[in-house]
Amino acid sequence: MVRNVHERLVPAPLTEVGRLLDRLGGPEDVLWPSPAWAPMVLDGPLAVGVVGGHGPIRYRVTAYEPGRRVEFAFDPRTGLHGTHIFTAEAADPDSTMLRHVLAGRLSGVARLMWPLAIRWLHDAVLEELLDNAGRAVGAPPARPAQWSPWVRLMRRFEAARARAVPVPATPLLVDALPRVDWTDAYAVPRRPGTPTDPQAWADAAFRTPPLWVAVVVGVREALVGLVGIARGGSSSFDTVRRRADEVLLGTDERHLDFRASVLVEPDRVVLSTVVQVHNARGRAYSALVRRVHPVVVRAMLARAARLLSRSSNPSAATSTNIGV
Repeated sequence: MVRNVHERLVPAPLTEVGRLLDRLGGPEDVLWPSPAWAPMVLDGPLAVGVVGGHGPIRYRVTAYEPGRRVEFAFDPRTGLHGTHIFTAEAADPDSTMLRHVLAGRLSGVARLMWPLAIRWLHDAVLEELLDNAGRAVGAPPARPAQWSPWVRLMRRFEAARARAVPVPATPLLVDALPRVDWTDAYAVPRRPGTPTDPQAWADAAFRTPPLWVAVVVGVREALVGLVGIARGGSSSFDTVRRRADEVLLGTDERHLDFRASVLVEPDRVVLSTVVQVHNARGRAYSALVRRVHPVVVRAMLARAARLLSRSSNPSAATSTNIGV
């Protein structure tokens, strides 16, 4: 059997906290810590019989008392046989105890996965959710919750990976350069709640790359001058054109010109590169760059997705966890 409890005294009356509870799983939900975590999505307004879940965890509403209590029963196929319940109880006229209780038994692979992974991830989600309750009533936590090293490691393994895709024929790309000698494109999924501004994604990808990419770029800057190629510097990734859903970055040099498009679509972000080579030096340089370019771009785009998917509401906890 498993019993896991998280609770927080929220400095607001029951009516105010209850309204937050009633928005769970809907478009105005401010409690669930998205986009850092897969959102809780229900197939209709909160009511008995509504089905939904978050990520691979599925459940249905089996009891609902507006403003006070929501009970979900797990789909047995998850390996969790039981319920998870949110309750809001008045502690006094000006404060409310918000509590979440998961209780049930485990079967199949869940018996192994609960102590190794599920519990740790579950605890992290609930702690951030309780912090969000405080923020929603104007009382942010003094010490926001932090992911444990184990949670950070697991989240890295499940992080979105950039995959090769066809180069989109966007208005900014089709006439980006007079001639295109080579091009490619990579995409990552975009979680609900992450920025829709392409400049935010461009800055995350190009201004805060993985450390090893920054080292590679630094070595490149130190060496290219030795063979007569201009050092790029940070201006190489300045925005040259933009639309509401796309920005175009790039620069023109004697050996080659390049443009990088960052396109934000409803369910993905696409980073495309187009290159025009001018001379033998550019061809030699391009032949070398094309070998490492896919690895570098995928790493930059995946890191941008991780950075921008982190909750804007990191929280800290004063909760009780009981696991048997």
